[in-house]
Amino acid sequence: MSLNKLILSVMLAASLLAGAPAAAVAGDLPDFTRIVEAEGRAVVNISTTQTLRQASARVPDGLSEDDPFFEFFRRFAPPQPRERKIGSLGSGFIISSDGYVLTNSHVVARADVITVTLTDKREFKARVIGSDARTDVALLKIDGKDLPVAKLGSSATLKVGEWVLAIGSPFGFENSVTSGIVSAVGRQLPDENYVPFIQTDAAVNPGNSGGPLFNLKGEVVGINSQIYSESGGFMGISFAVPIDLALDVSEQIKIHGKVARARLGVSMQEMNAPLAASFGLDRPRGALVNSVVPGGPADKAGLRPGDIVLAANGQAVADPGALQRIVGMARPGTRFALDVWRHRASRSVLVLSDELKAEDDRSAAREYRAPQGEAVPQSQGERRLGLRLAPAPAALLARLHVKFGLLVQAARAGAAEAGIRPGDVIVGVGGDSLESAAQLDQALAAQAKGGGLALQVLRNGQMSFVLLQLDRP
Repeated sequence: MSLNKLILSVMLAASLLAGAPAAAVAGDLPDFTRIVEAEGRAVVNISTTQTLRQASARVPDGLSEDDPFFEFFRRFAPPQPRERKIGSLGSGFIISSDGYVLTNSHVVARADVITVTLTDKREFKARVIGSDARTDVALLKIDGKDLPVAKLGSSATLKVGEWVLAIGSPFGFENSVTSGIVSAVGRQLPDENYVPFIQTDAAVNPGNSGGPLFNLKGEVVGINSQIYSESGGFMGISFAVPIDLALDVSEQIKIHGKVARARLGVSMQEMNAPLAASFGLDRPRGALVNSVVPGGPADKAGLRPGDIVLAANGQAVADPGALQRIVGMARPGTRFALDVWRHRASRSVLVLSDELKAEDDRSAAREYRAPQGEAVPQSQGERRLGLRLAPAPAALLARLHVKFGLLVQAARAGAAEAGIRPGDVIVGVGGDSLESAAQLDQALAAQAKGGGLALQVLRNGQMSFVLLQLDRP
């Protein structure tokens, strides 16, 4: 065999070997066509119309300022009401053959007219059975029979990296299909504490809201709800409401017309490594209780500020959002066995929940601003903290339902860097309520070798723990 033929044979063999893995990978890619064919008929387009009523100008249209009647109409004519119609588009999917449809709450919020269009172009007027803004789930009803129904799955078994498919109407382009993978599960978003979102990189844009997210079995595992975007368009980060949660919400809406949630009556904050160490915890975990609603379920059960909830009814609590989801999706009257870390030891607290209301879990002094107290001589402990303190006024203490507190008059050095500022009120140290200025000095003395001290601080009605890293004496 000649050298040229040998080289050609080697190159051909190399190209075949290089192509083999690519063919294998291509053969392993999912075929979404059967899912679209089988389940796409149950995906619907939702268009809404909202009528805005507003008073118009008194001057008739077309009348110029030079017209002698202009001033008359401007001063004396009654304003005439005008109506302006605003339309929006979204998606949804049919969950029963008699016409129940799931979508997002924000898709149909404040709509006067809701039109549901099927893939075969049939149109139905829809009515809202109920919606829940906290989970962004709405249940609609259209008058139809033998309608195509989406196959429902479970979001509990979703794994990161799993293929998913989204169908919806982005920008009004009906039944658009996009695919991606599950990027994360149990994702918590700011101000969305009741939903453990599914994060995906499937392309989702305005108009996709309310549409289904399918797994490779053709089962709905989520409702596409939100996108993260700086431009208003898709940027590779989309969020879906888990279908298990959405079905629970829709069932409550269908039966009761609303969603009833349990509550404990606490406010909480997240742990970090220094704060965990100051409480003697091995690592940052759990939900740190920073205030308890007087007379609420947690208060009656003996839960108190400074407690760290590590588990609820056997479910580990990684952060405050996890506890809020566990409690918020339970029914009022549910008993919660809480595993609590208090004074560097574990204990159990049994709480009988009641119902969450719109304004629950807020401090009674939410909007109360502390007045300045009388100056007192600064102690050695205060100097070490970098604070100037005074006993809090009695009127403030009464509003807080606490016996004693120290008003911050000035903050410098480490205290200022930690975020403490004048007007704050220190009402606790570690896991104990503050009962005297001497108690704070004693806590400082216990930290004579340095370390951190967790102070419970009230600011504008909000309780939180602030960790101060202490200078050595």
